[in-house]
Amino acid sequence: MSAAAALSDRESAILAFEATWGGHSGAKEEGIRMQLGLSPARYYQLLGRLIDTEAAIAADPLLVKRLRRIRDERIAERLRVTS
Repeated sequence: MSAAAALSDRESAILAFEATWGGHSGAKEEGIRMQLGLSPARYYQLLGRLIDTEAAIAADPLLVKRLRRIRDERIAERLRVTS
């Protein structure tokens, strides 16, 4: 069984959706609701956990590394602002 095969159908759908929609904002939120049946808040919670898994990195390494980098940059910026 490959690492990518360890992803659930929902996890695979979340990665595929993120790869397609990337940085779109308002339309992306509607797509999250329509295509995945999730609230945007729940989607981002699941995505945040998902990108920390080995299965996700195996399934789409470029996307996951980009998402991790963006997340880490946002965290660093928040720390700079609050310091």
